[in-house]
Amino acid sequence: MAQGMHQDPTFTRARSRLYDLLATVFDGDVETLERALRDGAFVQLADGLPADLDTDALRRDDLDADALGVGYDNLFDVPGPHYVPPFASAHATEPSESFESDSSYHSAGEAGELFGDPAHTVAEWYARADFEPERGDGIPDHVAAEFAFMAALTREEAAILESDDADDVAALRDVQREMLDHLAWVEPFAAAVAEKDGSERVFAALSEFALAVVAWDADQLDG
Repeated sequence: MAQGMHQDPTFTRARSRLYDLLATVFDGDVETLERALRDGAFVQLADGLPADLDTDALRRDDLDADALGVGYDNLFDVPGPHYVPPFASAHATEPSESFESDSSYHSAGEAGELFGDPAHTVAEWYARADFEPERGDGIPDHVAAEFAFMAALTREEAAILESDDADDVAALRDVQREMLDHLAWVEPFAAAVAEKDGSERVFAALSEFALAVVAWDADQLDG
């Protein structure tokens, strides 16, 4: 994939489909994940990213949707020994001052909150863009909701590129830069998944892939 932001709506629609895929699988659509692993879709995409990724774990034909569903639930849905909160507020370095929780993954003064400052921030961005996330269990800063927002922004950008309105494209890309800066939280999230994921390592590899996509796309916008 070439460096620098493209004016080609086809390229931008490809970015949108990539974010939509990430939003779908991180929202727990294990049927889509199973197909993507069997088809080698992530491996093909990873080949275009400037990162050293574990592609062995991204091409699997021995895991069905049921097995992937168990792995997803243990990591992202059911609090327990392998649980990694899939929302930004849980990985913020400075939790909201007013936040209190008796949750098993939160300690006073540490990250782990639900609906914290990052959730408030992205909810404002969504409102500004007239975006209502359908993914992420109603949690604004859920990784699936945030990737769905990027999919929507890039899809809108592609439509504007087709109409050749450069001013609106510049404004949309500013929002994308803001969002990609925020998505820096995917780095500690991916590290936590790598620590908690079981022997299959699919979700650890998928989280590292998502982190590489965020870094690559930020370079596209800044190039």
